[in-house]
Amino acid sequence: MGSPGERKYILQGLDCAACAAKIEAAVAKETGLQGVGVDFATRSLYLPPEHAATVQRIIDRIEPGVRLVEASTDGASERLAAGTSQGAAGHGHKAERPKAHDTASHAAHGHAVPGHEEGVQWRRLAEIGSAALLLVVGSVFHDALHATPGASVEYLVFLAAYWLVGRGVVMAAARNARRGQLFDENSLMTIATAGAMLLHELPEAVGVMLFYAVGEAVQDAAVRRSRRSVSALLDVRPDVAYVRRGGQLHRVAPAEVQVGEEVIVRPGEKIPLDGEVVEGDAWVDTSALTGEPAPRQAVPGTEVLAGMVNTDGVLTVRVTKPYAESSAAKILALVERAAARKAPTEKFITTFSRYYTPAVVGAAALIALVPPLVVPGATFSEWLYRALVLLVISCPCALVLSIPVGYFGGIGGASRRGILVKGANFLDALTQVHTVAFDKTGTLTRGVFRVGQVTPVAGASAQAVLEYAAHAEHFSRHPIAASIRDAYGRATDAARIGRVQEVAGYGVIAEVDGRRVLAGNDRLLHREGVPHGVCTVDGTVVNVAVDGTLVGRVHVGDELKPDAADAIRSLKRHGVVRTVMLTGDEAATARQVADIVGIDEVHAGLLPEQKVEVLERLMQEASAAGGKVAFAGDGVNDAPVLTRADIGIAMGALGSDAAIEAADVVIMDDQPSRIPEAIAIARRTRRIVYQNIVFSLAVKAAFIALGAVGVATMWEAVFADVGVSLIAVLNATRALRT
Repeated sequence: MGSPGERKYILQGLDCAACAAKIEAAVAKETGLQGVGVDFATRSLYLPPEHAATVQRIIDRIEPGVRLVEASTDGASERLAAGTSQGAAGHGHKAERPKAHDTASHAAHGHAVPGHEEGVQWRRLAEIGSAALLLVVGSVFHDALHATPGASVEYLVFLAAYWLVGRGVVMAAARNARRGQLFDENSLMTIATAGAMLLHELPEAVGVMLFYAVGEAVQDAAVRRSRRSVSALLDVRPDVAYVRRGGQLHRVAPAEVQVGEEVIVRPGEKIPLDGEVVEGDAWVDTSALTGEPAPRQAVPGTEVLAGMVNTDGVLTVRVTKPYAESSAAKILALVERAAARKAPTEKFITTFSRYYTPAVVGAAALIALVPPLVVPGATFSEWLYRALVLLVISCPCALVLSIPVGYFGGIGGASRRGILVKGANFLDALTQVHTVAFDKTGTLTRGVFRVGQVTPVAGASAQAVLEYAAHAEHFSRHPIAASIRDAYGRATDAARIGRVQEVAGYGVIAEVDGRRVLAGNDRLLHREGVPHGVCTVDGTVVNVAVDGTLVGRVHVGDELKPDAADAIRSLKRHGVVRTVMLTGDEAATARQVADIVGIDEVHAGLLPEQKVEVLERLMQEASAAGGKVAFAGDGVNDAPVLTRADIGIAMGALGSDAAIEAADVVIMDDQPSRIPEAIAIARRTRRIVYQNIVFSLAVKAAFIALGAVGVATMWEAVFADVGVSLIAVLNATRALRT
């Protein structure tokens, strides 16, 4: 989600990654806002609302026709942006006629007015077909057309074809030149093809622009397909809710439903908001949220989440959270916000492209001017043609376009597996994990406790020990406290309870029936000076003391998660060098769990601040080895460690809100085996990104060399530009598949 005070905005009409990068750079420079990122895949960015007007002025200067529209609470504007490429009609702006954009993909099809995108695409295809026909006619009847007075018919045929497919490029180049933007692809293509015409290479000039238009149309289709794939992948948002009001069902947007109201969910429908089942019995599909294929049974008392799908039966759900705080809304916000956090590779490519294109343009100018002056027999027309070939090759669109698509595909693919990565930078960091540290309770174990034994001392009864412990833990939300209250078997009486102090990492101190009751670990007894004899007891133990006297111990058991041991083995197969447990639990219990699952080392009995100290030491050691440290936890007391770690991983199903907010990665189904899976997805995504970088630069370098020595023609140069971009984008979409 955005930071406090920020709102989500949609950039309607944004059709290329290069434009997104230009807008992002200008917004950061002119507003002073740090961390503002334009997400090309979802056409969105997060802004404080007071900056919206300034950002719109920046967009108008850089990319006329693109409109900044605040995202609606029901997702209408997001669906509009994902489904169409349009201006802001209906939002206070007059809809503009289709026009060319400042980059190749813009020139290929322009802005569509609302509801007419398909028509614009068909018209563009018709223009490409007509230009191709004129090129064929002009080439077949070249001699006859050239023989006309002044070759007028020849120029008429070829210029008509050129205008059909190239007018958007030329107009965008002229518009950019007025703004001082001389090194974008439109300007380079215009100069190159105009130069070819001056050299009377009319068929080649038209053919290059035609091939360019065809390549851009195919490339745009690939980008649209990628965007639709990502949108479908994240389409957990419910569209409608059927709320019961006054004995009747009303069809409303989920955002209009209030907490406490009841909604009816029929078979095949998505649960619209988080809530508790009050009537009905059905199986619900949770895969969109957790990546878990097996359905779960929902009965009265079961908690269900927005985005789950009711597969059978009819459920009545009492809403417990407003839509903005629902699981579906949080997932969408986390994933969409993630693409705005750039990976170092993305930042490098943006900087690289800023210097690369002007450098190639300078080289082209030298090639055109120097050899005719110093090489005997060299002609200006020959070297000018070679320079024009270099201009066509020089645009780094393949990198600027494919790398963000690759990272967003990796983030989207991970979300399908129930792994929410909050940024491309964290996806990159996962590829360098050297050490993984785990909390124990709720991370490696289920966090579902059961009282196994009560050991009374000092003449107390087991029931009395449970009674004192249950009342002392009356207000606590800790799972161990809940297990003690369950074992007590009766309702605790709040009237018997006075002052309560919960001491993090120790336990609880409470007044019960006017007596001072301690319920906690061995450290609490030492802190309060309670004599207790033996300090080390196997398992998780809650010591109970009344008025300074130990009266008994409550032994509590926790169950290991079934995939915990497999997760540790898988991490080691993925090259993780070191696994560590950081827990506040007793050393004996922690060591027992670590031995079962295969963790290398254990640090037990830690307070939250001590966990941070141990983690910082682990980070220093991992950094010396060139790696990073990931920490996985779920509790409120894990939030400081999650924030401090290189990569904080929170268990999202049972984890606290504080832990989820502090983490960089959220595991939606609480399975620790998702951690090595996240590392595998991150490494695969990075391989795809590196493949695109190496492939694009290698082909560009080869064709620049061939063009400089006169081997490559403009036809091959267009392949080196548009063809490579298309291949790179198609390769990037592989990151969507996990």
